[in-house]
Parts: sequence; structure tokens; C-alpha cells
Amino acid sequence: MSEYGGTAGDPPRSRLADYAEPLEAVHEPVRSKAWSEAQSAEPPPKPEESAEVKGRRREFAAVLGEFRRSAVLVPTVGEADGDKSLLTAESGGVRWIFAFSNEQALARFAMARGEGAREWSYQRVLGARLLDVAVPAAGVPCGVALDCADGPDGVVFPPVAGIVPDAVAVDAGAADVHADGRNGGTA
Repeated sequence: MSEYGGTAGDPPRSRLADYAEPLEAVHEPVRSKAWSEAQSAEPPPKPEESAEVKGRRREFAAVLGEFRRSAVLVPTVGEADGDKSLLTAESGGVRWIFAFSNEQALARFAMARGEGAREWSYQRVLGARLLDVAVPAAGVPCGVALDCADGPDGVVFPPVAGIVPDAVAVDAGAADVHADGRNGGTA
């Protein structure tokens, strides 16, 4: 026993707990039959996607697959003889790694920044390595912006499930949460 009651090593027990416990035991929540049925019911089926949405999903999956298999150019910043890091920017609480499909796309980016006259150092990195290794290493929500100076021809790969590892996806587990707040169909 410790001087506060309980066994040695246990944290001191609050006297408020003496008042709260009996209330929990006495007051069982009153739930309607409809509430009970809703908790045991299967989640409603997802609405059917239109043909246009399905087509766009297929197109994006193809672009993502091509990106993962391609070597892209990633500008680096830092000391010439020291550690270099990937060029990134923050927007909307997400860190974006800049990547470019070729030297012309990188040059357009440099010109858009008004830095076309300076020399740009870069690394060639496999897209899959960016998504699977660099994004998790960032330690914050992070995605990849490909050819971002090319307007509508550029592509962003946000930090969501299916693009980056689930462990670092900002929506990890969201697909398994039902409208009534149950996670994965378990009550």
C-alpha cells in the first residue's frame, strides 16, 4: 500500500473518482430501438460512380503508375560539399517535393521563379522512391508536385492512401470509418 491508497507504483487516486464511478454504474444510457438497429446495421453502400469519375480514376492510376516507374529530376539545395536536401515548399499544411519529368520542365520552373540564370543541381530519383521513402522521411504531411510550372499539365501526388504509404497518409483509416463514426464496421 502507498500513502495515497492503492498499491505501490500506482498513481494517486483522485477523490473525484469516488463520485464519478457510482454515476457511471447507475446511469446506463437510454437508447432507442432505432439507435440500436442503426448500430448493428451494415453501412450503406457507396453510391455508384459515374462513368466520367471512373474514367478519371483510371487515368490518374495510369499517371501514378508511370510516375512510380520513371526517373524524375529533383532539385537539391544545400552546401556544395555538404548535405544536400530536396527542394520543397509548404502549402496548406503540406510539404511538397518538387520533381520534374525532364530538364526543360526544370528550366521552365527556374524561369518562373526568376532564377533561370543560376545553375541548378538535381538528382535523378525513381518516382516510387520519392513516394515510398522521401515522403515518409519528411516527418510531416508531404506529397510530390511534378512539373509544377507547367500549369494544368503538372500533376500533384498528395499524401493520401493509395499514393503514399498508409502510415503517412493524411487520410489513413478514413475510408474505414462509417458515416455514424464506427471504424471498420466494428461497434
